[in-house]
Amino acid sequence: MNLFSNLPKLLRFLLIFIPSLTLLYIVMRVAFYITFSDPTSPLIMSDLIKSMWLGLRFDLRMVVLMVLPLSVLGGIKWISPFKYAFARNFWLVYLSAVFAFYFMFYVVDFGHYAYLNTRLDFTAMRFLENAEISAEMVWESYPVVWISIGIALANILFVYLTHKLLVFISKQEEANITIKKGIVLGFAAFLILLVAGYSKFSQYPLRWSDAAFSKHPFATQLTYNPVHYFFDTWKNGRVAYDKKEVLKYYPTIAEYIGVKDKNEKTLNYKRKVTPKHPIGKHPNVVIVILESFASYKSSLSGNPLDPSPYMDDLAKNGYLFKNFFTPSTGTARSIYTTVTGLPDVELKGTSSRNPLIVNQHSIGQNFKGYDKSYFIGGSASWGNIRGMLNQSMDGLKLYEEGDYSSPRNDVWGISDIDLFREAHKGLLTMKEPFISVIQTSGNHRPYTIPNDSYGYEPRTDINDEEIKKYGFDSLEEYNSFRFMDYSVGHFMELARKSEYYKNTIFIFWGDHGISGRTGKHTFAGESTSKLRLGSHRVPFVIYSPLIKEPKIFDKVLSEVDALPTIASMANISYTATTLGRDAFDETFDDRRYAFTIYHQPNPTIGLIGEKYYFRTKADGSDAALFDIYSDTPLKDHSSQNKELTKKMRELTYGIYETAKYIPYFNKRENAK
Repeated sequence: MNLFSNLPKLLRFLLIFIPSLTLLYIVMRVAFYITFSDPTSPLIMSDLIKSMWLGLRFDLRMVVLMVLPLSVLGGIKWISPFKYAFARNFWLVYLSAVFAFYFMFYVVDFGHYAYLNTRLDFTAMRFLENAEISAEMVWESYPVVWISIGIALANILFVYLTHKLLVFISKQEEANITIKKGIVLGFAAFLILLVAGYSKFSQYPLRWSDAAFSKHPFATQLTYNPVHYFFDTWKNGRVAYDKKEVLKYYPTIAEYIGVKDKNEKTLNYKRKVTPKHPIGKHPNVVIVILESFASYKSSLSGNPLDPSPYMDDLAKNGYLFKNFFTPSTGTARSIYTTVTGLPDVELKGTSSRNPLIVNQHSIGQNFKGYDKSYFIGGSASWGNIRGMLNQSMDGLKLYEEGDYSSPRNDVWGISDIDLFREAHKGLLTMKEPFISVIQTSGNHRPYTIPNDSYGYEPRTDINDEEIKKYGFDSLEEYNSFRFMDYSVGHFMELARKSEYYKNTIFIFWGDHGISGRTGKHTFAGESTSKLRLGSHRVPFVIYSPLIKEPKIFDKVLSEVDALPTIASMANISYTATTLGRDAFDETFDDRRYAFTIYHQPNPTIGLIGEKYYFRTKADGSDAALFDIYSDTPLKDHSSQNKELTKKMRELTYGIYETAKYIPYFNKRENAK
């Protein structure tokens, strides 16, 4: 106690305040671990200890940043919190405001992880661009009132305890310190804070990338500090193309997509394409994009819970492409990819929100003489999908919330089954031939099943262990997935009774998958969450009474290939200007790949082939070649397959750099 009383009051305060607040953040990290750790894939003890140790250092850094102004200025007599009441109140307000800011990040991060299985980063700002819808989704998904009360109580307790500590230190006797001793103590305290903030005895300070020390993805997630990580990821702005890089990879990409008139000066990607697999002369086309329709969650993957029997039946009587991948997660990104034939490589927000590139040439424009319609259960303002669709496709009739007689179900608008019923009514009024898109959104938190579900019965006979064993987080999610599938079956039942059915091609795929426990019913690479293949692999099913011989295709396809393939089946010749290729064009079958991107400041990009998955950071680090169908899918095979690795690396970067460039030169008027 004598040693403590011989210190300046400011140091006494910091010696209590900093460890106490750091301890609180450690407790919150432990709560995060208890809540989100997967008992079926536990962290080994060494990873857990290292995650907690690195996490403590990130937390300590944030506390140091919080108290830095006080530690520098608090020793000045006139603004010392231990000399004057007004100064004490000023610092109390400051510390309380920063704490409230930090604490709010922790709360939002907790909810964000519960929602998307990833920590809060800068891409979450996209939700603010549709603040009303996002707020309503949060209201319907979480106990907002109780959370708000908890936040308020936490802040009140902080203010109370911090005020008590400031007053307690103020009433203590001043230490008898000489000027020389004061300087030494001040310098020592500054060095300690500097070391705590820098957190490493090396050239470079502790960075968010240090969290990626383990092959177990949850170890990395557990290590992050939400405030620190968010602002680290915020540093990058919108992605920009580098023409030198585009030129470098032009020969590779031109060959890959089949450009005949190669021209490096103009960077020509345009080619005229004729259909390779038409069925019918001018068939109708109905495209159904299903929310979060991950392959491993579906019956098509052999999931023992049989969550999608109706889709399974359509696949058995049509065409099933087993290895279809979306480039990324996120509905707006998926719609952009579908419309443009480009992966969305935008880092800040989504490409659909970038007004400079929403006016894109789309193969949908080549459906001449077709009535065009788009059905979405909620608002088309989400992700600026409305602007992108309207500017990229002439004559499109957009149906959205407010255009239907069906009641609103939740934040995402009308229910999936009502959306299909409304779409069916709309299709009955359309002039044939027509092309129509139906975009569902009900398989989404808050997983609301409508009161009138037209015969659907949720299951209640499955225990929580079984639910999680086969890829679902909860019984609510499982029943929501089943309801989406039931809605598809209901729609097809209605369609079969109509006149348009006999001349219509129905195409179904997921807007993206979702990371999580995949279960053991799928291949090793997908069941390994480290590779995130569950986020990319979705079923691609084509069903039509015009199909005479059902088939299953093993070839790898990307979402960029969707519209070219659909145009081929609909007997549509088109002008291709981007990266998509017809699945039925056999000239490309020796080079079928699917590009992937995980959006972060230094994005992870990759290329999925028929056996291997090449993946790397955009800056070239962490490059590896994975055999995703082997028993050791995380083993790096690049050293044993140097030529293949080189080939896949070049194509990966070629697609990445080209996808940055093309949107700025793919205007509709330039594609004629």
